[in-house]
Amino acid sequence: MIHISETASDKIKELLDSEGTPNLFLRLGVKAGGCSGFSYGMGFDDQQQDEDKEFEINGLKIVVDADSSKYLYGVEIDYKESGMGGGFTINNPNAIASCGCGSSFKVKDEEGAPEKCDDKVEA
Repeated sequence: MIHISETASDKIKELLDSEGTPNLFLRLGVKAGGCSGFSYGMGFDDQQQDEDKEFEINGLKIVVDADSSKYLYGVEIDYKESGMGGGFTINNPNAIASCGCGSSFKVKDEEGAPEKCDDKVEA
């Protein structure tokens, strides 16, 4: 199960409406790559595959490809406003490590395909 906060749902609905394209839904995914081995994908789509898993969360249609679903089980997505704008945050209970950028993660027993990370995290 994927959890999406009300704030994130409202922002996603706002972005979907601004697209002006009927039948769009949110597609979530994971691919090998990123600083820690896997990276998240989040975008709008209107094409669904037979193997996709479909969810309805807070009135949103969410689609996840079959390969990504095991990495996204239990994920919590939120949206945070900041002085410089805002952005989505992902809390993944399956991740054992993540990069400072927050868009890349590592899971136990799977390496993914890490890339060089250019993020500089200050302590």
